[in-house]
Amino acid sequence: MLDQQHTDFRLQFVREPAGLRQHPALVLNADYRPLSYYPLSLWPWQEALKAVFLDRVQILAEYDQVVRSQRQAFKIPSVIVLKEYVRPRKRVAFTRFNLFLRDEFCCQYCGSKGDLTFDHVVPRSRGGVTSWENVVAACSPCNLKKANRSLRHSGMKLRRAPRQPSSEEMHAVGRRFPPNHLHESWMDFLYWDAELDS
Repeated sequence: MLDQQHTDFRLQFVREPAGLRQHPALVLNADYRPLSYYPLSLWPWQEALKAVFLDRVQILAEYDQVVRSQRQAFKIPSVIVLKEYVRPRKRVAFTRFNLFLRDEFCCQYCGSKGDLTFDHVVPRSRGGVTSWENVVAACSPCNLKKANRSLRHSGMKLRRAPRQPSSEEMHAVGRRFPPNHLHESWMDFLYWDAELDS
């Protein structure tokens, strides 16, 4: 059984692409799938090299760029795989970001993709709770139009009923929103289980 500190190290992927600077490493679980698609599981190259030296990962692909120590030169890893499997989390945290991801970053009333907020389907003033089953992504105009009325009284309809997503569903949705930068060495590992065109 892995100790908690070791497990936490393997799950600490960078969530902010701006913090990666240059030459991030794609981190794969021991089953050769990314730990996360959205945000994509990336480590700064320094963390990737550290994990290599600690024998926690194996290098699958490298950048052409080299870093040097006093005695040695190392190619920077571009794809690494964990040597021990990290069990994916079963429960998806109920956060604003995950709500928007579940709803594919579009208003659940009109389908627009800009200036999103969230809306309680059954308004809180009418006993509605803040939960996966009662909150949806909504654009500001739709949110104002619905106000604190029920769907029936507002004359509005949902594109799909809100529900709690599974981690597998969130993984699948996340794959449809790739980050701005995808290194060519990552492609086989990001889409290896996608259905092939005939």
